[in-house]
Amino acid sequence: MTQPLTGEEWKLVLLLAMINIVHILDFVIVMPLGDQLRQELSVSPWQFGVVVSVYGLSAMVAGIVASTVIDRFNRRDVLLCFFAGFILATLYCGLAPNYAHLVFGRILAGLCGGTVASTVMTFIVEVIPNQRRGRALGIVSSSFAFASTIGLPIGLGLAELFKNFGAPFLAIALLALAVWVASYYLLPSLEGHRSQTQISPWQQFIYVAKQPNHLWSFLFMVAMVLGTFMVIPFIAPYLVANCGLPRSYLSLMYGVGGIGTLAAVNLTGWMADRFGPRPIFLFTAGIAVVMTVVITNLGEVGVGVCILATTIFMMVASSRVVPAQAMMLQSADPKTRGAFTSLTSAFSHFATGTGPLISGLVVGEASPNGPLTGFWIAGCLAAFFGVSAMILSFYLRPAHQE
Repeated sequence: MTQPLTGEEWKLVLLLAMINIVHILDFVIVMPLGDQLRQELSVSPWQFGVVVSVYGLSAMVAGIVASTVIDRFNRRDVLLCFFAGFILATLYCGLAPNYAHLVFGRILAGLCGGTVASTVMTFIVEVIPNQRRGRALGIVSSSFAFASTIGLPIGLGLAELFKNFGAPFLAIALLALAVWVASYYLLPSLEGHRSQTQISPWQQFIYVAKQPNHLWSFLFMVAMVLGTFMVIPFIAPYLVANCGLPRSYLSLMYGVGGIGTLAAVNLTGWMADRFGPRPIFLFTAGIAVVMTVVITNLGEVGVGVCILATTIFMMVASSRVVPAQAMMLQSADPKTRGAFTSLTSAFSHFATGTGPLISGLVVGEASPNGPLTGFWIAGCLAAFFGVSAMILSFYLRPAHQE
């Protein structure tokens, strides 16, 4: 039997979800802007991959550094500090005058956003009991769907309205400021974990990283994310350049996909609590592999087919994250949960950073600003990693069995 969240838990989870929405929106808004960046800044597929990748790679660095010290500080103070830095970095991206400044802004946003993301997960682990954690993870993981349903269409609309890719970033920075103020007044102070950490930062890093169950979690995370982010950044440019989807339909595509994903993610959270996370993960991950192959091999199809394929892909790719996170959080050593979630976030961002770079090596242009080539190769590689994640899921087990 699943248990409903309490009133106080609902307040915290919704606030954490809003923080995650802002962070996710800042990350994903770059991807549907790919075609516009190609036009405004004359970036190549490789350079576009770099714009997407540097966020993830810098977030990885932030996660590794944070894992050595995060359990020594109040969770609330850490989140508020790095969230403020994230707002300033997003503002910088919105004002970036050229490609080099945009890349630098994405690096700064990744350094701060990566720490914010891992701290959000730590709040859930330490406040929400295990029997209700799947539901909480489902709500917070809905951030991607909500950002796609509401944020991406609005962001793309602003970019089209002002004929400037920076407009969505400025809007995100304004929204993030409002969420930061709410967090300052509503986030609880979590300090109970601090007395449990008595070893040096480097020793703590080694302690967390060398545990076999943690290592399997890290490998699992990398494979799962590579199975998604070798494809996602190039979907919008591919559909516009190769499948005949008008750029004006991107908002509709992400809106419909986001609505489907919002429902699917919350349903998956409920099912993970009821039936266990592993079978639900295997089911959603299996469909995700199939849709990866489908969406990277679309030809000249109608708008309806583009939207349907993208919606199914978004639903299963996002839904599998909920049971995956539940399995990984169960595998964490309770004494170093903050360090574990920081490292898990670091490996996730490593995959989000390297995935587009790998795809950028095989995806090319038939002509300047023309159709993309080699996307099917990226799809095959992504499907391989998706299957690998399904196999690795059998190696994860709860920490108390260590």
